[in-house]
Amino acid sequence: MIRLVRSSTLREMNAETVEMHNQATHEYGRAETLVVDVANVQALLEEERTAACDMGENLLRSQDLVETLEKDLAAARDDLARAQGELNVLRSQQLLDTEDRAALRALLRIARRQQARPDRVHVLYRYGRLHSVHSTRDDAEIAAEDEGADRAGWTSPSATDVAPNPNEIAWRIQPMALGSVK
Repeated sequence: MIRLVRSSTLREMNAETVEMHNQATHEYGRAETLVVDVANVQALLEEERTAACDMGENLLRSQDLVETLEKDLAAARDDLARAQGELNVLRSQQLLDTEDRAALRALLRIARRQQARPDRVHVLYRYGRLHSVHSTRDDAEIAAEDEGADRAGWTSPSATDVAPNPNEIAWRIQPMALGSVK
């Protein structure tokens, strides 16, 4: 089968073929550009995926760090509350200790005063009549000597001596125990 083609049809066909060839070349170039663009977009997409994975990992690490820090903060708050409680106890204990020390000092002063008190007094008599009361025997002797008693005349009676009548002795010192203090 032979086909006869007219020359005008052949020219039209050739022109269409050329136009189609040009269009195909253009589309092929455009397709190559699109392939390059797709490759670039895929590379960018892969970079973005990697960055997103890194960001996700960083987010997870950050969340773990936040949880750890929150636990540390809670522990620190517990420690602070415990320390404040201990401080309050120590402050109250210090106040009690201070009060105790003050009370002990007062008791010590009272005890010292009581120890400093004489357990006896020395009563000075002149011919059996009360003359004066003194805290020490020496004070009583000095008072009697100031009134004219002999300085060398002071003696202690022995157990074998017969006691003279107190009204016959010019100056006599008699020790006397004080009330309930011993």
